[in-house]
Amino acid sequence: MFMKKQSFLLIALITLLFAFTPPKDPWISLFDGKSLKGWKVGKNAGTFSIEDGCIKVAGPVAHLFYEGAEQPFKNFEFQAKVKTTPGSNSGIYFHTAYQEEGWPAKGYEVQVNNSHTDWKRTGSLYNIQDVKEVYVKDNEWYTEKIIVQGKHVTIKINDKTVVNYTEPENVQRPDDMKSRVIDSGTFALQGHDPKSVVYFKDIKVRKLPN
Repeated sequence: MFMKKQSFLLIALITLLFAFTPPKDPWISLFDGKSLKGWKVGKNAGTFSIEDGCIKVAGPVAHLFYEGAEQPFKNFEFQAKVKTTPGSNSGIYFHTAYQEEGWPAKGYEVQVNNSHTDWKRTGSLYNIQDVKEVYVKDNEWYTEKIIVQGKHVTIKINDKTVVNYTEPENVQRPDDMKSRVIDSGTFALQGHDPKSVVYFKDIKVRKLPN
């Protein structure tokens, strides 16, 4: 009888815990598979196009910024399917802001690079916590996930965690990286150089509690 009572109390406690766990926000699709609606690019806009339901990145340096009504994003879980071609380089920026040209000054970059001459590979939190290992192959779709909660950044490649980074309090960056800090903002996809061809699809995000 005592054991039965303990089991009942344990089940009741677990039920209560689940009942008071706040539900996650639903996923928000950032790309409709047909157009660049909700996105904005400045100089070298031709670097980005739609091909077979994907965003194709191929051309001179350019950045495609998400400008939908759901931004800015602070705490979030971001996910995209990505395919690189041999020798290509790209990136996904978060907590960034639109700028007409040049490399985004604000926010962090998460690397997309499986075989480019730059040794910092896919999943790197670029120039902050870099990854040397190659976890995925060119010409194959993989999932790149970014989770930001407070000062903590988790990056996963096909559900394998490759970066666990916590930004120090009152972090000081060099002058050319002074805005590489946790804040809030939007996302951007990078066009790195004319020889790099990269594809993105199924781009989505869900907000996490602040």
